[in-house]
Amino acid sequence: MAEIKQISLFVENRPGRMAKVSKTLSDAGVNIRAMTIAEAGDFGVIRMVVDNPDEGYKVLHDSGFTVSATDVLVAEMKDIPGGLYEIVDTLGANKINVDYAYAFVTAKAERAMLILRVDDLSRAKQALSAKGVKIATKDEIQEI
Repeated sequence: MAEIKQISLFVENRPGRMAKVSKTLSDAGVNIRAMTIAEAGDFGVIRMVVDNPDEGYKVLHDSGFTVSATDVLVAEMKDIPGGLYEIVDTLGANKINVDYAYAFVTAKAERAMLILRVDDLSRAKQALSAKGVKIATKDEIQEI
């Protein structure tokens, strides 16, 4: 399976909460590979891909955070104008909805990576692979 487990947290939007999240993961030896935060007034949603999602989930849950795990795809995106378009156009042409996405560029690996939550992971993986888009594996996420 090429799906990656993403950890999502629902946290109060107040000073020190992100520090507590990152300290909890750091103390457990879990490395954050990508992250996004969306605020919604007094609360926020933190979504992240980490190198050890099972351990990350466990330590955050055991520390009292409201946490969930979700399957996402991590697609290698061309780091050029139109790189995003190639991926979302392929998904749209195949009637696959993007629920949300976030991206990062790796200096070490010289790649752009797009993390996608879509309404049909299997079809998305198939459509993107057929278009020549590389889907990252769990092992590759650990190396980025």
